[in-house]
Amino acid sequence: MSAPDCIVRAARLNGRVVDLYVADGKVLEVRETGGISATNPDPAPAACTEIDATGLVLLPSLVDAHAHLREPGHEYKETIASGLDAAAHGGFGTVMAMANTAPVNDEAAITDFMLAQARRAAPHGPRLRPIGALTKGLQGRELAPMAELARAGCVAFSNDGAPVTDSGLFRRALEYSSDLGLRVIDHCEDPGLADGGVMHEGALSGRLGLKGQPSTAEAVQVARDVLLSLQLRIPVHVAHVSCRESVELIAWAKQRGAPVTAEVTPHHLVFDETAMRDYDADAKVNPPLRTADDREALRQALRDGTIDMLATDHAPHAAHEKEVPVDEAPFGVSGLDTALSLTWSLVADGVLDEAAFVRAWVSAPGAAFSLAVNAFKPGDPADFLLLDPAATWTVTPQAMRSKGKNTLCRGRTLPGVLRYHYLAGRPLVAPEPGPARGR
Repeated sequence: MSAPDCIVRAARLNGRVVDLYVADGKVLEVRETGGISATNPDPAPAACTEIDATGLVLLPSLVDAHAHLREPGHEYKETIASGLDAAAHGGFGTVMAMANTAPVNDEAAITDFMLAQARRAAPHGPRLRPIGALTKGLQGRELAPMAELARAGCVAFSNDGAPVTDSGLFRRALEYSSDLGLRVIDHCEDPGLADGGVMHEGALSGRLGLKGQPSTAEAVQVARDVLLSLQLRIPVHVAHVSCRESVELIAWAKQRGAPVTAEVTPHHLVFDETAMRDYDADAKVNPPLRTADDREALRQALRDGTIDMLATDHAPHAAHEKEVPVDEAPFGVSGLDTALSLTWSLVADGVLDEAAFVRAWVSAPGAAFSLAVNAFKPGDPADFLLLDPAATWTVTPQAMRSKGKNTLCRGRTLPGVLRYHYLAGRPLVAPEPGPARGR
C-alpha cells in the first residue's frame, strides 16, 4: 500500500476527531486521532504534507448542481475562470454549468469550448460539468441534439430560465435523456401564471405595489413533471423548489415510487419575501422568495429528504444591471462565494445536522448525476475542505471572488471560514502568509 503524501490531523468529522491519510490523490484511510496502523505508522514520511486541523471541520468538497457561469457571451457578468475561482474558495469541487449562454450550449462545439476554458483556467479544478440545452436555442420548440451533447461531456439537460410548456415535447425529452442515462433538470414555471411577477404574490406584494408571482405558477409545472416521472418511471430533477405546494407534490410522487429528485437554494432556506420590503433588486430571484411558512416547509423537506440536495443557482450580474428599479432588474443572486457559510449557519443554528448538510451538498447530487464524490472511504477521491466553524467573515464585494457582487448577504457576518480545499490530493486553497479572511 502507498505511503501517505498528505495527512490531516485531528479534524472533526461528523462528531469524531480523526486523521485523514491521502496518497496519490485518493483517500488512503480515516482513523481516530492517535491511532496507529501497520499501513500508516507515525511519524509521517519525510516528504509528507501534514496539516494540523485541530478545531477544524473536515468535509468533502461540495457539488453545485446548478450554476450560471455566463461564458460564452456574458463575460462581463462572469467568466468560467472567475466562476471556478469563486467555487474553489467557496468549497466547491464540481460545478454544473447551465446552458443559457450566448450562444446557447446546444451543440458540441459550445460544450467543447466551455470545457477547454475550464482546463485552461483551472487545470487542477474545480471540475466543470456542463449542462446541455434541452431544446435548440432554449426556444422550447425542438429538442437539442442530446446524444451529441452527452458525447461532448454534458452531464444533464435543462431549459433553465425558459420553461418547456409543451408537455408532449417534455415527455420526449425525458425519454431521450433516459436512453442516454442522463437526467432532465426542470425550471418549473408556468409563464402564463408567472406573467411578469417580480416577487411572491401575496399581501406584501400588494402593499409594495409590485406585481406578484403566485406559488401556483411553480406548483402546476411540478405536478406535470412528477406525474410524467411516475407514469414513465423516468427520473426528473426539479430545480430550485420554493413553496410548500411543490414540496407536497414531490413528497406525494416519491411515496408512489416516482424517481424524482429536487433541489433548494441557500437563499430560499435563509430569506423570505420580506427581503423585498425596501425594493431591493438583489432580492429579486426566480422563483421568488416566498413566505416564512414556505421557508419552513423547505427546511423540513431538506431535513427529511423530500428535497434531496442543495444548489446555489449562482446567477451573477454586473452592478449596473441591479442598480435600477426592481421592475427592470434581472433575476438572480451570486451564490458561489457565500453558499458554504450561509448553509453552515443552518447547521450552527440546529436547522440541519452535519449529515444532512453533507447529503445535500455531496452524496445526493453525486448519486443523481453520476459524479464521483468523496465519502471518506479508501479509494475515494481526496476532495476535501477544512472549515473553521469558530471563525466568521463579513461579506463585502472585495471578499467575493465572483465578478457578480449581487448578494443578499452584503454586509452580513457569516460563520464558517474555509481554511483549506484539496481536490484529488492537490491544494486549491491553503492559508497564505499575512491577513486571512475571517477571524
